[in-house]
Amino acid sequence: MSVIEAAPAFLLLVLSLFSAVATINAVRPFRQFVLLLPSMLWSWLVLGLLGRLLIAQVLAAAVLIAAGALDYLIGLVGLSILVISWAGMLYAILRTRAAKRVVDGALADAGVARTAAKVARWRTLLAFPIRGRSVVKTKNVPFRRVAGRTLKLDIFHDRSADTDRPVFVYIHGGAWVMGSRREQGLPMVHHLARNGWLCFSVSYRLSPGAGWPDHLVDIKAALAWVREHASEYGGDSSFVVVSGGSAGGHLAAMAGLTVNQPRYQPGFEADDTSVDVVAPIYGIYDMTNRLGRQSKQFLPQLVEPLVVKAYLEDEPEKFFDASPIDRIHAGAPPFVIPHGDLDTLSPIEEARAFVEKLRATSTQRVVYMEFPGAQHIFDLGYSHQSAQMIEGILSVLEDEHGRARQRGAASPAVEQERNH
Repeated sequence: MSVIEAAPAFLLLVLSLFSAVATINAVRPFRQFVLLLPSMLWSWLVLGLLGRLLIAQVLAAAVLIAAGALDYLIGLVGLSILVISWAGMLYAILRTRAAKRVVDGALADAGVARTAAKVARWRTLLAFPIRGRSVVKTKNVPFRRVAGRTLKLDIFHDRSADTDRPVFVYIHGGAWVMGSRREQGLPMVHHLARNGWLCFSVSYRLSPGAGWPDHLVDIKAALAWVREHASEYGGDSSFVVVSGGSAGGHLAAMAGLTVNQPRYQPGFEADDTSVDVVAPIYGIYDMTNRLGRQSKQFLPQLVEPLVVKAYLEDEPEKFFDASPIDRIHAGAPPFVIPHGDLDTLSPIEEARAFVEKLRATSTQRVVYMEFPGAQHIFDLGYSHQSAQMIEGILSVLEDEHGRARQRGAASPAVEQERNH
């Protein structure tokens, strides 16, 4: 057996092993700390392009088989592994297709009609977010000077001359230590902007240079700036939604649960930082790991030394103060909460516990969407899951906006106690 003659068989085996590992990681993501980030990114890429990946593998296998790959035992082994991995891919595809049923059920339970404009099919096929000519982007608008830095935001809206656009503020994630407003939440921001919303994507100081609650203070400064300046860009500052992913979801939840509290607004205590709806996406809701579902390194290598800059054992009140699940109260604004059940960075058990407590305490609507087979950052690009999530969130926001207009009130959260 010459190496050249057996090359198709070897390539088929390599393809099968790659397919098997990718499928395993998509169906049961690796949870070891050292693999968390690469596993998450690989899972997002595979799940987002799953159908296309399967078709590409079938075509590649057909070419290798035609070239004689099955003339050798390793080729037969490779084909066997491929068939099994393809079965796993089909299983994953079927799980992700349940996203529409999840959204429809969540909206029905909340009494919300599915009114949102659909995400164009070609966008889910392309996967990667493209703003398009219908959306105008204004970059690098400064909103705060603090600690020797100028914090900036980007603004998105359609090309119409509307002057009463509801406002959407998005906060990027990145474990409070990295990330950028330029790379996250774009499918959601672009879609809302295309459909009549004024969207802001904001920055904040990152750890370890900043420590809790600096991140939240910056977000509140951004909300105050938006309330004051939204009208200059055609926005209606009487209705403001705050959203974000991962650490941004944590900050969005905290912003909604600490409305107008002076200790988080040093130097701008009297400014209005209220929000009408909170939409945290795969957020972090517990900074103490009380359920034991987080990575063992979550506290000692990230939260304690870099973010809160204290030890949980010595100063537990700081960690409870930073945990949305411990800040829930009856006056919380409406929440719409999407989460994936395969999330390895923000465990699904913590999201469920947060939703359960919020529903038991808040007097406002709580809409929960749990997506089968979805990993962390599943909305980084367009996919069937992220498109359904965007349409579901937008349907809730439109319903809440309509309610607010009927009430003639700015925000259901404004009346809560300033020092809750």
